[in-house]
Amino acid sequence: MKDVIFDKEWLKSAPNLELYYMYRGVKKKDELRYDITIIPSLMLGKEYNKTKGHEHIENFKEIYTVLKGEAIYLMQKRKEKEITDAYAVKARKGDAVIIPAGYGHFTINPNAKDLKMANWMADNVKSDYSPIEKMAGACYFYTTSGWIKNKSYSEVPELRFEKPLKSLPKNLDFLKNK
Repeated sequence: MKDVIFDKEWLKSAPNLELYYMYRGVKKKDELRYDITIIPSLMLGKEYNKTKGHEHIENFKEIYTVLKGEAIYLMQKRKEKEITDAYAVKARKGDAVIIPAGYGHFTINPNAKDLKMANWMADNVKSDYSPIEKMAGACYFYTTSGWIKNKSYSEVPELRFEKPLKSLPKNLDFLKNK
């Protein structure tokens, strides 16, 4: 995580913290995998706690549901060092957020309470963390001062905001398609 944290000054003396917990394959159904992730309420210096973020090696979709707390899902579409699209979705308990194919994604816990969320995805999806590490994180950092653009990217559009789904769709077959 040290490569993707905004507050490098804080990082110099940061304690060794467990920033999030992932439980993969809690359930499997029809070629889909159900995972649980818990992101404690922590500050990473000036930045809110988050996942490292990743891209899918192939164009698969994923869907998240907030089970407890609040989340901000940050999505970015990348072409080399340029971001062609960036948006965030704030979600609360019961809300669902679809991660579109071809987007890197990150989850932020902007709250004073722990975040617990679940995701469904194709069981054979492979994640790639290296582009995120190489660019020192997402195209935006969410801090106590608000959203800050990551200067490692040559081009970053203005962040737009979308609404979550109010519940998980009953049919998840769209996750199997590329």
